Amino acid sequence: MVNRSISKQTLLRLPLYLNYLKQFGENQPEHISATTISEALRLNHVVVRKDLASVSSAGKPKIGYNTKDLIAQLEAFLGYNEMDDAIIVGAGKLGKALLTYKGFHECGINIVAAFDTDESLYEEDLGGKRILPMEKLMDLCVRMGVRIGIIAVPAENAQAICNLLVESGILAIWNFAPVHLEVPDGVLVHNENLAASLALLSKQLRAGRKTP
Repeated sequence: MVNRSISKQTLLRLPLYLNYLKQFGENQPEHISATTISEALRLNHVVVRKDLASVSSAGKPKIGYNTKDLIAQLEAFLGYNEMDDAIIVGAGKLGKALLTYKGFHECGINIVAAFDTDESLYEEDLGGKRILPMEKLMDLCVRMGVRIGIIAVPAENAQAICNLLVESGILAIWNFAPVHLEVPDGVLVHNENLAASLALLSKQLRAGRKTP
């Protein structure tokens, strides 16, 4: 029986497995084991086996999983087959990059539009995507039933934007502003601190250089 209630850590690892399996393309093996995946991704094989068991019950001893079926099961579990609309608030360099990134569509996310207060941006057409005035945000979210919002504004504006998103019916927020957001119960927030992540990577690199 596949377990639909899994930890956040497992949920974050599942896309790694999916990306690894899909990289084979036409050279995809018929079957693949949890051990093979764990060795390729340098993860504990017990962890990988438990993660996959939460998605698929089709693994067989000494054979593993049918690769094609496992890809389909991972995509279905992660919701890649169900398209969710999302909006971006903040159309600076980061916002524009997110708006035009085509990889979201493969993950079941459709970025509908971006919103900004800069009137000079409203005429831009970025690959069929538009930048709209802030006063249109709530109407679009309500009318289209948008439930995902991406915040790409300076830290001092992030909480006000968060409040507006919640008021507009947004239930999940991907926050790129380096600030803690206060949200009501039932609203999900995932913080993406790019500067902190890069600093951590730099620190790990320096630590590695010091190792004899």
